[in-house]
Amino acid sequence: MRRLRIPAFRLRRLRLLPLAFGVMALLAAAKIERMIRAGEPMLPMITAARAADPAPAGSPPTSPPTSPPATAPEPSAEQAAERAVLESLRARRAAIEAREAQAVARETMVAAAERRLAQRVEELVALQRRLETLEADRAAREEAGLRGLVKLYEGMRPRDAALIFNELEMPVLVQIMDQMREAKAAPVMGAMLPERARSLTAELARLRAARISAQ
Repeated sequence: MRRLRIPAFRLRRLRLLPLAFGVMALLAAAKIERMIRAGEPMLPMITAARAADPAPAGSPPTSPPTSPPATAPEPSAEQAAERAVLESLRARRAAIEAREAQAVARETMVAAAERRLAQRVEELVALQRRLETLEADRAAREEAGLRGLVKLYEGMRPRDAALIFNELEMPVLVQIMDQMREAKAAPVMGAMLPERARSLTAELARLRAARISAQ
């Protein structure tokens, strides 16, 4: 059997590789020791080593470390004062708008009340006119009936009229005698009972005095 022969220079190279790796390891350890003593961070070196060393196949990609969220800076005194002024203006505006809404609501209610009142006044005025018309018609009918009665009693004989006047109610009798002509009323009053005639005279005087005072 023939033995494979390896050149001598290759044997020397193979023997030098472990020695070179050992020297590189010693140099790296010494450098790390110097960095630790000097207080330098080792993160750049580790990051460079990770970047140089390819990730194994199938392993998930590593994400860079996330920095903590930055906190909002505290507002200055001017910003706080400006914010307070803005909030005060906003509250004042809201109060003004609320008062305006209340004023509009009150005006609407007052306008509705005024319309109802005006409508009620119109109804009362119409009712008053109707009552006045009815009263005028009634007074006209009464006046027409009274004039008819006056003519009737003026055409009767004084003694016959006196017999009726003695029994007639005083308010009606006063109205009839007030409308009769004096030439016709005198004989009738002369034929009436004396006490009845005196009462009728007093009532007629009171009625005519009140009429003169009203004028």
